[in-house]
Amino acid sequence: MAISILLSLASVLLLVTTLLPMSRSEVWWIRGWDFPRLQLFYVACGLIIAQLIWQNWQNILAYPVFFTTVLCACYQGWWILPYIPLYPQEVGSATDDNEDRCISILTANVLMTNRRAGELIDLIIEYRPDIFVTLESDHWWQQQLDTLQTTYPYSVKCPLDNLYGMHVYSKLELLEPQVEFLIEKDVPSMTCKIPLRGQDTVRMHFLHPAPPSPTENEESTERDAELVLIARRVAGQDNPVIVTGDMNDVAWSATTRLFRKISGLLDPRIGRGIFNTFHADYPFFRWPLDHLFHSTHFRLRQLRRLPGFGSDHFPLYTQLCFQPEHRQLHTAPQAQQEDQQRANEKLAKAGDASP
Repeated sequence: MAISILLSLASVLLLVTTLLPMSRSEVWWIRGWDFPRLQLFYVACGLIIAQLIWQNWQNILAYPVFFTTVLCACYQGWWILPYIPLYPQEVGSATDDNEDRCISILTANVLMTNRRAGELIDLIIEYRPDIFVTLESDHWWQQQLDTLQTTYPYSVKCPLDNLYGMHVYSKLELLEPQVEFLIEKDVPSMTCKIPLRGQDTVRMHFLHPAPPSPTENEESTERDAELVLIARRVAGQDNPVIVTGDMNDVAWSATTRLFRKISGLLDPRIGRGIFNTFHADYPFFRWPLDHLFHSTHFRLRQLRRLPGFGSDHFPLYTQLCFQPEHRQLHTAPQAQQEDQQRANEKLAKAGDASP
């Protein structure tokens, strides 16, 4: 009897954590339940097995409790389904071996207090990305990374001591580089144009919006607005675009889906895997916070989560090939009128909340 009660209570808690993110509330403790959908799916599956074995089926309430658990498992699984390898890939694999039309990017949140810079530098030397971007990098990290300037002569630097410093280093020339503070005065983003070796030019955006949390922003307003603002900037462009960084949001959240619909950018992880990058120290509590999205001009050659280097994030390595002749093979997300209205509301709320 006692175990049946415990199993029923567990189902109620699972139902509550499943229903909370359905709210459009931007309060951090509600939006936080967007993150562990994979973990909640595992919990639901385990709870289904436990109920089949130990539930008291003589109690008529056992049946609605069981089916509630099954529905929660199905709902959580629906969100993460696109990120399993059996799902159709959104981005095709590259077929062009012409290196001049390819670009590789390494994205790494370094954890500002981390002092194992040598391990990250070793990864950069090993994988030789054309561009690498670091988040949370301060003046100390800049000094360490500057040792690579012979190989990476082009850079944009914004060292900060508030966990939002950002650095971009590149083998390729950075045209029209800008450091912007789009929503919050102490949270930068970067943008530039990058000519590929084959003379094609790519517009790149590097982001690290502040997350909704009790120690940062009590609501997701600022993060959501920054993502929507960048999405609006790149929407409808005929030129190739790449957006990357630690976006402090998971790939399957309603906000990231809105970003993709407004921007029309593709996610190379769909049909390939989740590529969880955070938290590096806790295997069960991991989700994809570091992202790379791109326009339909590209196909994917490589996507890897690299080994840890002392940060709470793993680096993400992506190699794309510029193949606009295959654009028609990609189906870009499209925004409906409701999505545009929601985007307008997020921007308006951020404007009202700004000092």
